[in-house]
Amino acid sequence: MGTRLSDNLNSKYIGAATRLRAQGARKRVVAYVESFDDIFFWRNVLGRFEDDKIYFEVMLPSRTSLAKGKKVAITNILSGKLGQNMIACVDADYDYLMQGATEGSRIVCGNPYVFHTYAYAIENFQCYAPSLHNVCVMPTLNDRKAFDFEKFMKDFSQTVYPLFVWNIWCYRKGYHKNFSMANLCAVFAMGDVNLLHPDRAIDILRRKVNRTVSSLQHTFPQAKADYPKLKEQLKELGVVPENVYMYIRGHDVFDSVVSPLVSSVCEMLRREREREIHRLAMNSRQLQNELSGYRHSTAPSDFTLRKQTGFYNAPQYRQILEKIESFVENLKKENQ
Repeated sequence: MGTRLSDNLNSKYIGAATRLRAQGARKRVVAYVESFDDIFFWRNVLGRFEDDKIYFEVMLPSRTSLAKGKKVAITNILSGKLGQNMIACVDADYDYLMQGATEGSRIVCGNPYVFHTYAYAIENFQCYAPSLHNVCVMPTLNDRKAFDFEKFMKDFSQTVYPLFVWNIWCYRKGYHKNFSMANLCAVFAMGDVNLLHPDRAIDILRRKVNRTVSSLQHTFPQAKADYPKLKEQLKELGVVPENVYMYIRGHDVFDSVVSPLVSSVCEMLRREREREIHRLAMNSRQLQNELSGYRHSTAPSDFTLRKQTGFYNAPQYRQILEKIESFVENLKKENQ
């Protein structure tokens, strides 16, 4: 009968197995992640710290099941088994912002062998605004900056920010059924954005946010005293009005805002490039050859958005690196 890998392994076991190898062999650290989709992200993070002394092996917490290892599953399975030789790498979700208000948050924020994304999830890094122009270049082969992604995402974040703070308050106080993440997403789902007048979409969003905030103020008058203090607490964690999109549920930001926006910009850039080919072609044969070659060289925008790695300068990504670096330095000192 098969058993889960985690039933038999813990950090001490892996450490003992490493010591049985030849003297001078690299130290092995197993890093458990939540799902197959997370392996590539965490491999890139952890690979930066590998050298002749240490290496990481990134895997799911079970080799006998395809069940997705959500953070709760990882912490339940590996609770008490993590250590120098076994770590867990997970999406922060809201646990980072809860700061110990829930059991899951206490594990994510308090266990030195649990590493998290600081941003809500990996999808938020894929939505990192300064990287989105380059995302559009790859599938279109057109480098013209047709849209100001950084300004739009800043405006979006500033507009949503008051409602985001309310959402955090509701989750911290146990009122999330009254105003859930799904409710928040329903407000900021934007539909088609006019690329020539994106401010119109922001104006519509602002009106929706204001209506929802008014309703919440009426429902929870007791929050008035907590609200300013909560904003300051969030600021200390790195959350400011300009970057809220990095802390909202990632797949909502990806699916409802960034992916449709990138798709629209890419479609505009493709049409622009194809018009240029039509204008410059000397004859119909050259036109067909050039169009065929161009279309063969492009790629779906959603694919490039999901596979992009232009977020290495994101402050939240640097936070991950700083924590991993500290872990590796301590590990090397203790094993000298």
